[in-house]
Amino acid sequence: MRIVPEVTVLAHSAIRIRGPKTVYADPFHLTEEPHDADLICITHDHYDHLSPEDIARVAGPGTWFVLPETCRESALKAGLPEERMLLMSPGEHLTWQGIVIEAVPAYNVGKKFHPQEKGWLGYVIEMLGRRYYIAGDTDNNEDVRHVRCHVALLPVGGTYTMTAAEAADLANAIRPGVAVPTHYGDIVGNGGDAETFARLLDPRILCDFAKPEE
Repeated sequence: MRIVPEVTVLAHSAIRIRGPKTVYADPFHLTEEPHDADLICITHDHYDHLSPEDIARVAGPGTWFVLPETCRESALKAGLPEERMLLMSPGEHLTWQGIVIEAVPAYNVGKKFHPQEKGWLGYVIEMLGRRYYIAGDTDNNEDVRHVRCHVALLPVGGTYTMTAAEAADLANAIRPGVAVPTHYGDIVGNGGDAETFARLLDPRILCDFAKPEE
């Protein structure tokens, strides 16, 4: 049963939230071309998060883009329009067409894939009366444990991000109403990681796998 039907994890870390605006994060390995994105949030410029061909499948002529300040040049090379880029740094807030966006640091602890000094991001998107935390590629670090949200979308695949157990520990610390596993089943991680994450959650936190409807 879907708990947050407005949220869909399309593949890997590709997320869609449908509300007064349609917001995507890190479109990747998409099979359809709806061209319905009002806003696309890019967490960092690794190929599975800044994918020009997948961005083109959801973007339209009026789509805006939120991305880290440090990814500006990569975004320009990928063909994103500079006049519709909203560049952010960790800790910043902005409001775009009624949607409040908070930039949250996203980085590894004890591994090299996503260094803190890169300034890469997760986002808290506030709309529909809810705060959706899209964590990006991060570990369970001191900064992310300060996030306050209603829905937390957390990577569980390990290797480049948190493991399922570490993601569940983070969810149990920040206590969203709903937790959604991401970053598994493509490149790294599998369905077992998502199941482990769900099993280790505090029973007061609901889990929604947010998969596309068949």
